[in-house]
Amino acid sequence: MAVFACAGCGAVLTAPVSRVALPVHARRSYGHGLLPALMEPGTYAVDPEPSGPPWRGWSEIGAEEAAARGVFAPVRSLSFAAPGAIAVAPGDIREVALIPERCDGYCLGLDGRDGPNLACVHCGRAVATRIDDCSYWQAVWLAPGAVRRLPAGPDRPTVAWEALAEEWEDTPPVEPSGAWSPGWAAAVGTSLAHLVAASAGAPVAVPPGLPAEMFGPALDVLLPPGRPARRAVLAGPARPASGPAPDIALVPRQPQTGQVWQPPGTTTAVPLAADVWLHLTFPRARLPVPVTGGLPDGVLRDDPLPLHPWEPFRPDREAFLHTLARLPAVRQPWLREVYDRVRERPYGRPF
Repeated sequence: MAVFACAGCGAVLTAPVSRVALPVHARRSYGHGLLPALMEPGTYAVDPEPSGPPWRGWSEIGAEEAAARGVFAPVRSLSFAAPGAIAVAPGDIREVALIPERCDGYCLGLDGRDGPNLACVHCGRAVATRIDDCSYWQAVWLAPGAVRRLPAGPDRPTVAWEALAEEWEDTPPVEPSGAWSPGWAAAVGTSLAHLVAASAGAPVAVPPGLPAEMFGPALDVLLPPGRPARRAVLAGPARPASGPAPDIALVPRQPQTGQVWQPPGTTTAVPLAADVWLHLTFPRARLPVPVTGGLPDGVLRDDPLPLHPWEPFRPDREAFLHTLARLPAVRQPWLREVYDRVRERPYGRPF
């Protein structure tokens, strides 16, 4: 466990928090309503990439400098701020006050456009940015150069791979409104970039059911037909791949450390957010009768109704492009053509 303190005066600014991997949807926006908190209470995550101003356009940066910063295909702009912003839940922040002149936003709250908008109440140092506007995940982003990490007790034990299914929660793909979960859209968009890169330009066959619904239509659009399909399966702890060794395995990313589970042999690993992987791999059947009590003979449960989406699933296009631009493989001509096609057609299939 740790707390974060003001680098200026040493005042403690957070409750004790434990590190987890940065959620894949952390920098994605969604819809026009208020979204929930990005981070679970008592946790924090570090963004390894720079974020926020100053920004520089692609024509100013150039391909060589961008590649040195881990970006291998054209993007509109890149942040040249310091990497390492720290995300915490708004309820875990302490001893800070809003900076009134930096409280602009688009619609219903703060979007951080003016830079850090929270200051330490003890010394006045700008230390963090609160985000709570519509379309954005609510979070407080601590500026890496403005805070210091201090120990605050033993760390939470890391969940073992073998215990992942028992100790970590999955996330349903459909929200109560009938909309697809934006977290799923971002997770699938991110993994789709890895999956397309792992295809080597050949079609990819994914398992039937929900995995096919998530990935199948996008793979059909993005990859050319005609070559023998590469076989992709769900694999991971307590879920060994069955049958002949697959070409590609969709595997979980450890939710605390971010480590990717490695399949045996020469199978290529494609990482998938752990909560999404768990739901795809170990779907929880909805009981037709109550756990306690009972229903009359011949009567099955009809409340609550099962959740069904009201539109086809679409992966998050921005998550796909962001991830693919940061894979060195995108410099291959066939994969660069996929990237350019998606980038130039913002409303094209399958996004």
